[in-house]
Amino acid sequence: MTVDDVFISATRMAAAIRAKEVSSEELVQAHLERIAEVNPRLNAVVQWDAEAALRQARRADELLSQGTLLGPLHGVPFTVKDALDTAGLVASAGTCGRRAYVPEEDATVVARLRSSGAILLGKTNVPELSLVYECDNLVYGRTYNPHDLSRTPGGSCGGEAAIIAAGGSPLGLGSDACGSIRVPAHYCGIAGYKPTNGLVPATGHFPPAAGTLAPILSVGLLAWHVEDFATALPVIAGGDGRDPSVVPVVIGRPEAVELCRLRLAFFTDDGISPPTAETVQAVRRCAEALAAAGLSVREAVPEGIELAFDIMNSYLSADGGVSLEGLLDMVGTDTPHPLTKRLLESMRASAMTTVEFGGLMVSWHLFRSMMLSFMEQVDVLLCPVAASPALPHGASLDAERMRGFGYAMAFNLTGWPSVVVCAGRSEEGLPIGVQVVARPWRDDVALAVAGYLQQVCGVSVRPAF
Repeated sequence: MTVDDVFISATRMAAAIRAKEVSSEELVQAHLERIAEVNPRLNAVVQWDAEAALRQARRADELLSQGTLLGPLHGVPFTVKDALDTAGLVASAGTCGRRAYVPEEDATVVARLRSSGAILLGKTNVPELSLVYECDNLVYGRTYNPHDLSRTPGGSCGGEAAIIAAGGSPLGLGSDACGSIRVPAHYCGIAGYKPTNGLVPATGHFPPAAGTLAPILSVGLLAWHVEDFATALPVIAGGDGRDPSVVPVVIGRPEAVELCRLRLAFFTDDGISPPTAETVQAVRRCAEALAAAGLSVREAVPEGIELAFDIMNSYLSADGGVSLEGLLDMVGTDTPHPLTKRLLESMRASAMTTVEFGGLMVSWHLFRSMMLSFMEQVDVLLCPVAASPALPHGASLDAERMRGFGYAMAFNLTGWPSVVVCAGRSEEGLPIGVQVVARPWRDDVALAVAGYLQQVCGVSVRPAF
């Protein structure tokens, strides 16, 4: 196999395995070799068991030779964000108190991918407890952006995005509470998918998807190719009898969506953090391509979108960081990472009274109502993922730069499905993604539009090594 082969879609890899054009063992070996080549510079994969992966791949090949196909991802390798439990591999969540914690069972989504025949390659790095927009912790250290080592790959799925961008994995599992899948996908030039909140179970995620995290967190996927999301979603979606937030819904098929019947709105500025000129250009170019495809397209800014950052920032800081301090104590982390300490300092200054928190929840409700009203006349929304391309290491908590993440936060507040595709480059040559958003439970629409955009407007920005 050549280096180019590791950049094809997981869907095509699965088809090639079924047709016996390539073996699972060959694919897994090729990805392990690619990880060995790029990981010393990236520090993206932090736990792996090469022998176990190869053993499972040989078993997948043996089963196929006997006529047994486990599922749509039979024999395909994948990686997992270190916030999700993996039986037999350390699941640290990037915090010192869990540096030696080995789960006895997989998170539901990991177990489901394995049951479909997919082969786990390893775990990828996260910021401590998945808290910030850059990948650095005291357990494994810093992860680097494969397009520019002086910049972060984003967070909290920064390790996942970095290794996929570098060709070390075709498919990854992640989670997204404030853009944690979408921002790294944007920073690293790959595709990222946050499903509708409540579509995919978060059982086995740490921090647990409970309390204040439950309404905003969604477990999702990262890959080079949007088509892989449609392949993997039916495998990981649906209730597991443990996550009470999952809603039983029928998942539509992206290939059945008629693009020419859709109404699209797009905006380039949320009113609080102006995007770069190249970001605006990428969004407009995608809107023009969709208009040419027959969609009804108009430029319109949703009323209230400028409130998203303040609502989310206030919500996460409402208790003054008491919950975060309790979580660190619970897992036995005595020394948090400096970024965690900075975050705690800002949270302590933002504590609310009970009355103030009640008012915030009303504001959140009104925000969701305004956004739903906007979508009555719109099927799909196109906008930036963040105000700028990948930031330098250590810059993600700067006050003004933080506001640039409001574009992603908005759709954690609504819970809607959102897909990121790379559609441009910055002056420095860094990737720029655009965000395709659909109504709740219309993940098929978001995936269909994003898949089309990747075909006609997609920019493939591979690392130089």
